[in-house]
Amino acid sequence: MTGFTVALVLVVATAVILRWRRPAWYWLAFGAALAAARVLVRYGSVMDACGLTVPPSRWRLALARMTDRPVPESRAPRILRIRPTRTGLVLRLKLRPGQDAFDVSAATDRLRHSFGMYGVTSRELRSGVVEVRMTGYDVLKRVQMPARTDTAPMRVPVALREDGAVHYRDYRTVPHGLTLGATESGKSVYQRNLVAGLAPMDVALVGIDCKQGVELFPLAHRFSALADNPDTALQLLDALVTHMEDVYQLIRAEQRITVNVPDAEIAADIWDLPEHLRPVPVVVLVDEVAELALFATKDEEKRRDRIITALVRLAQLGRAAGIYLEICGQRFGSELGKGITMLRAQLTGRTAHRVNDESSANMAFGDIAPDAVLAAIQIPTETPGIAVTGDSSGGWARIRAPHTSLRTAVNICNRHADRTPDLPVLAAFRPAVGALAPASESLAKPASVTA
Repeated sequence: MTGFTVALVLVVATAVILRWRRPAWYWLAFGAALAAARVLVRYGSVMDACGLTVPPSRWRLALARMTDRPVPESRAPRILRIRPTRTGLVLRLKLRPGQDAFDVSAATDRLRHSFGMYGVTSRELRSGVVEVRMTGYDVLKRVQMPARTDTAPMRVPVALREDGAVHYRDYRTVPHGLTLGATESGKSVYQRNLVAGLAPMDVALVGIDCKQGVELFPLAHRFSALADNPDTALQLLDALVTHMEDVYQLIRAEQRITVNVPDAEIAADIWDLPEHLRPVPVVVLVDEVAELALFATKDEEKRRDRIITALVRLAQLGRAAGIYLEICGQRFGSELGKGITMLRAQLTGRTAHRVNDESSANMAFGDIAPDAVLAAIQIPTETPGIAVTGDSSGGWARIRAPHTSLRTAVNICNRHADRTPDLPVLAAFRPAVGALAPASESLAKPASVTA
């Protein structure tokens, strides 16, 4: 009996320590089994209390009367599958006749409390089948990306969603994106994760950093072109527009449409071209876009108009030529001048970190997902990195990128410096870099030595 008691105390102590220090380990060791048992035991009563049951059908009532049996109970959605994950549980439910996926979505907060889970979300897989994802702990408190992620060209895992799923930045699905965030909101870390994820891919990185290059120039070994002031940015954008026109001419030359060419072989963008002819895709990262839109003199105003016009052209026409925009800033609204709202309309992917006012959140989501505005302004100051992401479909989710130091991002870019393509049209903007620094060398200034 003493041995059993000691073992029980050790198990309980281990569970308490893991839940405090390693919630993911606790979930895999204890939490998943306990939560699955709790869901299965409470399922019927919880669904009934949440209004997710349907009354018995007429033929069941008639059969009960004919056989003198008790009246059948209301039926809840049938569980097709329950699957534990590293962050929670996934339930696949078959809806009963008369039920709708919106009914489950509207009851997610009540399900969260009833099942004792940290978060519950739902989505419709197909007609009559709904997937309910439950998280057992706060996955955004300490972000741990899974060891394996789905890999695909131009698809980068950059953050973790609140339901435990990986958030991908897929440029072939959402070509252009806008990232907003106040100072110290985690916007720069999100951008570093993006660059670190793109570095191992066959892609040309182009950066515009008008903060004298303090954000992007440390990563220069992996960039094909960089600009650190508005004048150079204008020349760089003009070169990108020229490159886009050249790519379209290449696509036109390779189409050769005849009656014998199947529809699937007709090239309409770079991804339809043969691999040996396909131009390398280009991702343009703009840090602090407001610096490109502000002006104080007439000459600066003319430069600003040309910059915004070039960005709008790239946003409208660049997708088929393999040019993708990633624009960051603290604010992005009509006060930046004409053409800004036209540019924003082309930026399908929206990500907002902590913002200083509601109007900034409205700039990101007011025209695509109004429900996300409230979530964006509620991000607390003490949790940098948490953001709200959405797109033109109206869906949105809370995400958080794992913390990536500048040293880590520099090491990744240096490791993949040989993948940096040399585009002739951008040769004048190729950053001048010296020999690679050792990975262990710190980027901070050395401490002064006193006698």
